[in-house]
Amino acid sequence: MSEPTTGAESADAAPGPTPPPVSATTPAPTTTSTGRRLQEGDVAPAFTLPTAGGGEVSLASYAGRSVVVYFYPSAMTPGCTTQAVDFRDSLEEWRGAGFDVVGVSPDAPERLVRFAEKEGLTFPLASDVDHAVLEAYGAWGEKSTYGRLSLGVIRSTVVVGPDGRVVHASYGVKAKDHVARLRRALGVDA
Repeated sequence: MSEPTTGAESADAAPGPTPPPVSATTPAPTTTSTGRRLQEGDVAPAFTLPTAGGGEVSLASYAGRSVVVYFYPSAMTPGCTTQAVDFRDSLEEWRGAGFDVVGVSPDAPERLVRFAEKEGLTFPLASDVDHAVLEAYGAWGEKSTYGRLSLGVIRSTVVVGPDGRVVHASYGVKAKDHVARLRRALGVDA
């Protein structure tokens, strides 16, 4: 497998300010300070990451289509499984409404393969082991789990429009019913 790369791979990128490329080799933060949260209208940071299937997924490959990029803490855990299965079960409706789906976690590709096989997931699962993309999207930071503060994945969803700009961003979402709420917010019929 080739080394993950990131950056602006598409000449079709949206006009306007271009965020700096995300480096897949950026070291983990030593403080609780992470990238800012994206907002509607922001240019989505370009990325290319390895996937569960042994290939790569790139934001540039979705130019001209909308893509739901969701960030989750760990494959094969209850909440992450609930969220992935909800996307899987409504994938036909997402695609029919013009949206693709990509899941991103800090899991190694090998773990993502097991997760995809176990749950029958047919959309790309991307591995961001050094969390450079998570940070660029504002989905990595300080969080509280059972009253304990730690750095980690903030369950988040960023929807990128055909022009490469953010059309929706949700941070700190709950896994249960998130997909249904997102579908309603984006007008994707059930």
